[in-house]
Amino acid sequence: MPEILTEIRDRVATLTLNRPEKMNALSPDLIAQSIAALKEWARDPEIGAIVVTGAGRAFCAGGDVSAMARDGGERTLEQRVDGLRASQEFSWLLYNMPKVTLAAVNGAAVGAGLGVALSCDLRIAAAGAKFGTAYAKVGFGGDFGTTWLLARYAGAPKAKELFFLAENIDAAEAQRIGLVNRVVESERLMAEVSDLAARIAHGPLTSYRYMKANVNLAASVDFRTMLDREAETHLRCGETQDHREGVRAFLEKRAANFSGK
Repeated sequence: MPEILTEIRDRVATLTLNRPEKMNALSPDLIAQSIAALKEWARDPEIGAIVVTGAGRAFCAGGDVSAMARDGGERTLEQRVDGLRASQEFSWLLYNMPKVTLAAVNGAAVGAGLGVALSCDLRIAAAGAKFGTAYAKVGFGGDFGTTWLLARYAGAPKAKELFFLAENIDAAEAQRIGLVNRVVESERLMAEVSDLAARIAHGPLTSYRYMKANVNLAASVDFRTMLDREAETHLRCGETQDHREGVRAFLEKRAANFSGK
């Protein structure tokens, strides 16, 4: 059985983690295939948005604990660090690629799976979804961006609580503390995410590219630097066909017909 499923429809690419018997726990092959797909989609001008979800009852349960137990330690620490850094490109691509990424969190998003979900630009959760760090339960410290993302979205005190106590929270609480954008009934999850992704995929893609980059950059620069960056990117967007179409549509009191160019 393939460890990921991919589909492209109506300018939306969907990546489904496909190890339902393992609650979509991350394996080396799943990670490598996911990274390869994301790199390809990031370069494809015909793709306007990317959705990540899980097969079965979970989004992603994090690392494969059974595989950890089989790790004989034949690699050096440096080799294992290099391997984890390479695997964490999964999170980096979702966070940094010039396309809007959406997580359709259909079930448990735990450990590294939480990092994958939080790395997406938007997170839509099924009402029954659960979120947690789980690292303290197996004596790990946090990977796949969970430390930075939790501290940024939920604040340091809440991030520490989630790490130290390793208690799962439900979708409503995840939305309350800023980890989730919307919560919908499970049977409506993929329809809701598909509608949002299609809306974005047919929108002003150059504008979305710079909006995403600028919001990400705002976490690490001062206000003056951000103002300078906005001056450049705002006017770059003003050179696009979509800007001109948006102005015409506004003046003609109609919906804009964006081309993504």
